[in-house]
Amino acid sequence: MSTTRPVFYVSDGTGITAETIGHSLLTQFTDTRFVTDRIPFVDSPERAREVAERIRRVGEIHGVRPIVVSSCVDPTMTLLIAASGALMLDVFAPFIEPMERELEQQRQSRVGQAHGLVDFETYHRRINAMNFALTHDDGMAINYDEADLILVAVSRAGKTPTCVYLALHHGVRAANYPLTEEDLEHDRLPARLRAHRAKLFGLTIDPVRLQQIRQERRPNSRYALLETCKREVTAAEALFRAERLPVLSTTHTSIEEIASKVLTTLGIHREMF
Repeated sequence: MSTTRPVFYVSDGTGITAETIGHSLLTQFTDTRFVTDRIPFVDSPERAREVAERIRRVGEIHGVRPIVVSSCVDPTMTLLIAASGALMLDVFAPFIEPMERELEQQRQSRVGQAHGLVDFETYHRRINAMNFALTHDDGMAINYDEADLILVAVSRAGKTPTCVYLALHHGVRAANYPLTEEDLEHDRLPARLRAHRAKLFGLTIDPVRLQQIRQERRPNSRYALLETCKREVTAAEALFRAERLPVLSTTHTSIEEIASKVLTTLGIHREMF
């Protein structure tokens, strides 16, 4: 029988690291329903005590021991939060001691290093990549000379969020091109894409899922008809096959997985920020 367990992602920074690792961990336990909450910037004893009390109260409400996935680098904060009675999972703990032994030095528990503006060149590359993605969204700008890659797909197949993710997390200049009905009447690439075929990656999606997404955007329109979605997806997939483009279905694939597959397939090597 399924149970509900409260989970808190707690950090002295943004909490993104704790949430990312914690989410991956929770997906391994399918018989439990988790309710999650991210609590960032726990960077003072007062704040830590407030958070501990909040976690304790939630545990009482649910009648179970909460779980805390923590990326706090200050052990003092961790001890204060542990007073909540929660199961404490420190994302750094398994790695610190082996690293200290290997490097023959003690760690320096400084808050904010993971997401700080340590490298301004890297930071500006991310910003520039984001600006590029936004100005080259849905074919608004068609000068692809500076693009690292171009995602090609029918409307609402996941092009824009993937481009934004690639820019924000990898500093990749990702453009996207929406295949129109006119484009899909032919079995070859639109003229503006042919000179950039080495940068192209196709995305497809199950027509039923596409219909659901389009129905939310434009209810009861021709654009959202299942017949329209089936026709467009079939034509797009035929185009991808004819042009021998790499292609991935986004139906059951996360943005992180899509981005990783695209980068690997196109041979683009960028570390994650």
